[in-house]
Amino acid sequence: MQLTDIALNSLRRRKGRMIFLVLGLAIGVATVVALMAITDTMQTDIAVKMDEYGANILIVPKASDLSLSYGGVTVASAAYDVGELSLTDLDSIQTIHDARNISVVAPKLLGAITVGERPVLVAGVRFPDELRLKQWWQLDGAEPAGTYDALAGVRLAQALDLHPGATLKLNGQSFRVVGILAENGTQDDDILFIDLAAAQQVMNRSDGISLVEVAALCIACPVEEMVEQISEVLPQARVTALRQAVTLRMETVGQLGRFALAVAAVVTAIGGMVVLTTMLSSVSERRQEIGLFRAMGFRQQHVMRIILSEAALVSLAGGALGWLAGMGAAVLLTPHLANVTLPVQWNPWWAFGAAGGALVVGLAASVYPAMYAARLDPTIALRSL
Repeated sequence: MQLTDIALNSLRRRKGRMIFLVLGLAIGVATVVALMAITDTMQTDIAVKMDEYGANILIVPKASDLSLSYGGVTVASAAYDVGELSLTDLDSIQTIHDARNISVVAPKLLGAITVGERPVLVAGVRFPDELRLKQWWQLDGAEPAGTYDALAGVRLAQALDLHPGATLKLNGQSFRVVGILAENGTQDDDILFIDLAAAQQVMNRSDGISLVEVAALCIACPVEEMVEQISEVLPQARVTALRQAVTLRMETVGQLGRFALAVAAVVTAIGGMVVLTTMLSSVSERRQEIGLFRAMGFRQQHVMRIILSEAALVSLAGGALGWLAGMGAAVLLTPHLANVTLPVQWNPWWAFGAAGGALVVGLAASVYPAMYAARLDPTIALRSL
């Protein structure tokens, strides 16, 4: 008879204790798996949302020496000229190795244009990209739909007495202000935003752009690597990572992961204590059986292998059951508890992790009971027969 057969027979005779131990481990594993799955989904959701909530890479020409500023680029009060960037460079950005991690590419053409007697900083943008990049924008009015629609920052609108529906001329071309940006405390409050193609026309900068803001999915790969890759395809540009934004985003996502690991550690410790106390109780109840084994010639290592085999079988069963329960709970609870729309991913590696983790915890917690059983004096154990 194999030692594993003895372990299986022992578990069958004590079905109540075995079920209790399996359920105890399964609950612990399910808690950890559900927590990790929910946290992983929340991390992905937050990372995607935060990566789309503003730029974290800035691309500007290497040469600039002007006075007014926007996004690190300076603009003169009468003219604007910062070097060589064009719309064709946007295609080069999409050729980098990590282009799949680029969420938004928002080019801009900046220029100072006199409106009345006031110099106004005008930004030509692609409005779909700009509105996606700056999701914090709040508009009094409508989103631009036509080539000659414009958005005005709140302070600029107050200075020029602009309102939704107002018109103004830029170098002879009429633009209709369709919306006023709510105050957000940035330089956007003083800027007039128009369509990029229209800006190139009124500034006589065909195909020209002044800078590019990029929102990269920094959770997927280091932003520094993307900066290097963009610099290689755009040698005429200075590419920098907005490290403060990247650090904040990664720290927010990292905090969720650390919290999940801390809770998982506590649950794992509790599961180990359950296994330890249950196996010790089982050994105490089986003193006569262990004494018979020793009297029949079983060595200490044989007794230990029987106890550890029982723990391994129970742990694997608890790990598998816990993984199924945990993933099921995560699928059902994530939309309600975390308010996340992304689906929970059924990662097959988590199944191996759950079974392996339960096995390690079960065996580690059973080492002392197994050693205790192996050291029992057979003569003392047989006195009660």
